[in-house]
Order: sequence, then structure tokens, then C-alpha cells
Amino acid sequence: MTRPLNILLVRVSSLGDVLHNMPMVADIARHFPDANIDWVVEEGFVSLVRMNARVRNVIPFALRRWRKSLGKAETRAEIKAFFRTLRQQEYDYVFDTQGLLKTGIIMGAARVVKGGRKVGLANGSEGSGYEGISRIFHNLSIPTDPRTHAVARGRIVAGAALGYAVDTPADFGLPAVPDDTPRPEWMPESYAVYFHGTARDAKKWSIENWIALGRELAQMPILLPWGSPKEKAEAEQIAAGLPNARVLPKLSMADAIMVARRASLVIGVDTGLVHIAAAFVRPTVEIYADSPRWKTEGNWSPRIINLGDQGTPPSVAEVLTAARSLLG
Repeated sequence: MTRPLNILLVRVSSLGDVLHNMPMVADIARHFPDANIDWVVEEGFVSLVRMNARVRNVIPFALRRWRKSLGKAETRAEIKAFFRTLRQQEYDYVFDTQGLLKTGIIMGAARVVKGGRKVGLANGSEGSGYEGISRIFHNLSIPTDPRTHAVARGRIVAGAALGYAVDTPADFGLPAVPDDTPRPEWMPESYAVYFHGTARDAKKWSIENWIALGRELAQMPILLPWGSPKEKAEAEQIAAGLPNARVLPKLSMADAIMVARRASLVIGVDTGLVHIAAAFVRPTVEIYADSPRWKTEGNWSPRIINLGDQGTPPSVAEVLTAARSLLG
């Protein structure tokens, strides 16, 4: 009897990129139901990957934290422990779908069986941070069109290596929220959430737009999460103009994901938590202002509406029309 395949995925960051890698797991499991699938990911995103029941082991990687204290003995001990854990299993396939030097090094350190394959990207997509040096760690490099959607890229790489066609809608493997899951005291039964914050100012929608939109959606509470002091200040400005809006406390990653997956309506800019809401197939309006829509738009459900594009953000009227159509 043929033993199950052991497969390792290396996709460490960022939040949206980790999420967009998840349909690889469902594809592999569909064609190889007995496969054991492990995943190396930045420690901050472990809770997201653990939601996918098809992933056997999640191996936390903490480079963001380690690089701040490389001189400390405890940090060096953690790094050694990471590589020791990584090398406990021999894999049939190791996939690096990020294409960076750091992910290549992880791939290089992973152990494969005799004849095992280390598979990565032969090229990056337009505007990506792909690092060509990562190819030295592959023994199989898969080319993709430079305009391949972020979700499709990893799926294509795995399909090419494992010999199957990618011909089904993206399945992120994320569970529904059980009806009896308790809510934090700040979470209403029904609400809209504005994911207004993002690291790059050019990707944002103006505070005036958020307020104008909220005044038209006055029939439901609006929750305003934030991830930095600057984003908190922006949330407070939005809330000052909307009596139905509430600035949330500082959230853990798990709580931020919960806000996305339980929302009655999600409206947000091109950022990880908006893509998580879309992956949970919540009613979602994605706003593109300064990033190419083709890269990450939610294209797997009619409950996701994508508006705007690089250099052409949508108007308040367009977002309001989309929101009302999703609310029915």
C-alpha cells in the first residue's frame, strides 16, 4: 500500500498572502485525501492557519520578533528550536509560494525523502517582492503568468507539481462560526465593519467618504477596528461624525478575524482582514484605490463586490449601491 504524501507549505507572511495561499490546501486534499500537510508561517498568523482543519501541523516562524533581539541567547535558542522542529519530518514535497530569500532558506533547511521535490516560483507577479535568488533552493521551478491572481498562483504551482488541473472555485477551508459561540460585550448581533486602515496611505479611502457612507447606512451599528495609533486616530475621526459608529478596543488577531467572519456587512480597503471576510464569504465590498484589483479581488462569490482600481477609487455612491445590494 502506498503511504500518504507528506507535504510542507512555506508561506510565512503577510496576512493577506497567507490567506490567499489557503486554497492550495483544499486542492491538495481533494486529489490526495490522505496527504499530511504542514505549514510554516509567521507566529502572528498561526491562529488563522490553525482554522484550516486540513493542516496537520503549523510550525511558527518568528523572524519579525527575532530580528529585534538576535544578540540574545534566548532568541538564538528559539531559532535553533525552529530549525530542529522543521527538520523532524522528511517531506515528499516542499512548496515555497512566496519566493523570497528567507522562505528559500526555510525550504533549503527542510528535509525531503529520496527523490523528494522542492518546488517554487520560477518568476514573480507584476509589482511583487519576488527575489530571484530564492530559485537556488528549488529543484522544480514553476512559471506563472505575471498577472496571475494571488489565490491562483499557489494553486497553479501545486497542481503543476502534483499533476492535477486547477478547475474548481477557491476553497479556503475556513469553518463557519458555531451558533453558540459567545460574543464579546462590544460585538452587536448585527453590524457593519469598516476596515479603513492599511499601511500605505495611498490605498486608503478618505475619512470624509467613510462618514458620508456611514450616514447613509445609519440603520445598523458600524464597528471601527484599528491596528496602530494612527489608525486609531482615524477611527476616532470617523466615529466623531457617525453616532452609530464605535471605535473598538485593541484586538488580537483572533478577535479581528472574528469581527470579519461574523459581520453582516464588511466594507474595506485592500487589506488582509477584508480578504479574510471575503474568504468567509461574508457580504463584502472591497475598495481599491492604489493597488491593482486583478491581484487580490474576491472573485469566488457574488457576495463579494470589488470596486475601484489602481488610481481610480470608487465614489461614495458606488460603494453605497454595492452595500445596499448585499444587504438586500
